[in-house]
Amino acid sequence: MNFRTKDLAEGAIFLALGLLIPYIFHATGIPGQVFLPMHIPVLLCGFMVGHPYGLIVGFITPLLNAFLTGMPPIYPTAVAMSFELATYGLVAGWLYRSRGLNLFVSLIISMVLGRVVSGMANFILLGLAGQKYGFQAFLMSAFVKAFWGIIIQLIVIPVVIKTVGKARGETNLNG
Repeated sequence: MNFRTKDLAEGAIFLALGLLIPYIFHATGIPGQVFLPMHIPVLLCGFMVGHPYGLIVGFITPLLNAFLTGMPPIYPTAVAMSFELATYGLVAGWLYRSRGLNLFVSLIISMVLGRVVSGMANFILLGLAGQKYGFQAFLMSAFVKAFWGIIIQLIVIPVVIKTVGKARGETNLNG
């Protein structure tokens, strides 16, 4: 794999945003589980820099947040989120940049697959801790509690991708 300095710098910016935005949310008392502030920088990273960077930034961001701020709790939340966000970044970047799939379709598929991975990770991690994680708990955490965060992602991500793409002079903004 060939890493370009520009891509590494952009990936680092998205990682920094993935630390800063949740910190602001927690400092102001805005519930992160509802608005999902870590997800947006990771998804943007996958879309704008590509799937390898989306994967790496997605995996590292929750763990760094847990170690630096204590939020989210490392086990099982940050560990499960690492797999979830890595899936977001990987799938979003791969479908959109590598496969040329429509922006909205790529976003929705990455969001659904990331949530499925999160559900599987939570099922395994909580099971190892002797706790249950059933389908109802999955639906509540992945969709019901996260409803507003999902809506925000569906609005903000395409607007940012198209705006930045136009500013960069990109012509293929399949949305």
